[in-house]
Amino acid sequence: MDRKSFIKTSLWTSLLAFTGISVSAITNNDDKKIDKKKPKKDGLRGVEMVCSPTNTHMVGNGFKVMNFYPNGKGFEERMSPFFLLDFNAEVNFPPSDIAHGVGVHPHRGIETITFAYKGAVAHHDSAGNSGVINPGDVQWMTAGGGVLHKEYHEQTFNQKGGAFEMLQLWINLPKAHKMTPAKYQGITHTDKPKVELPDGQGTVFVVAGEFNGVSGIATTFSPVHLYDMHLKKDAKVSFELPENFNSGLLVVDGDIEVNGNKVPENHYVQLANEKGAIEIKVNRNALVMVLSGEPLNEPYVSYGPFVMNTEDEIREAIEDYKAGKFGFLAD
Repeated sequence: MDRKSFIKTSLWTSLLAFTGISVSAITNNDDKKIDKKKPKKDGLRGVEMVCSPTNTHMVGNGFKVMNFYPNGKGFEERMSPFFLLDFNAEVNFPPSDIAHGVGVHPHRGIETITFAYKGAVAHHDSAGNSGVINPGDVQWMTAGGGVLHKEYHEQTFNQKGGAFEMLQLWINLPKAHKMTPAKYQGITHTDKPKVELPDGQGTVFVVAGEFNGVSGIATTFSPVHLYDMHLKKDAKVSFELPENFNSGLLVVDGDIEVNGNKVPENHYVQLANEKGAIEIKVNRNALVMVLSGEPLNEPYVSYGPFVMNTEDEIREAIEDYKAGKFGFLAD
């Protein structure tokens, strides 16, 4: 999208185009709220809600996603610093000579993190960074003060087609770091620090933060824990996260129970902000993404691809984009 077209686009259309929010996602009412009157087991962290998957919609022509937040239910504030969670559950793309993905677009004030489970994605941005993520890899882009980027199915994968499964997060940057220079972290699966669970129950890959004394590989601007859990059937895993951190889990694949609550494939679990263990029982081999972060407790204003602290900063972002201050990137 060129600058003139972007500025003419309405706020609502911009949100649809850049954040992947759909009306169907906002109006989904199938989430299972937990009965808070029901006593929970001593020592376990509370579960507020198990969120069912939303209807899927296309972002660009290459990502068929379900959006868990922002979703009109306040999760972008409830899960601060995490602002967006889009999940492309496994879908098969046929071979194609037409590029599939999302074309050049801007960002400011956030970090975008893409996890690859199946398939491959190529990234390019106006800061001169580029990379390809394959299954297990992570693409971590800090937009900071402003950057243009594009994400397409990697060319060989695009031509051959096949199973495609991806997850994307947006992490809101603290006010003090909103205008930090753009940067890129390409994290391969083999480089991710890991913790092998006892008795062959699986592996926890520590992308950010810390798990059982093992520190993650990604650098962050606010305290965040991100775990990529690969769990075997019948595994039982117990761990804790800081009680004041906003925390949730996404079941990418498989079937689990979290503190006694059934959580099927492609469902999201919202944890209460309280002290207590998180116990995962695995009913079927599972991939689980664990998100936990210290809330920013700062005001925010979002407009499509920009997340800032004030409306004036949003207007400034638009003007800077119009003036070409985000650099240049060919589509």
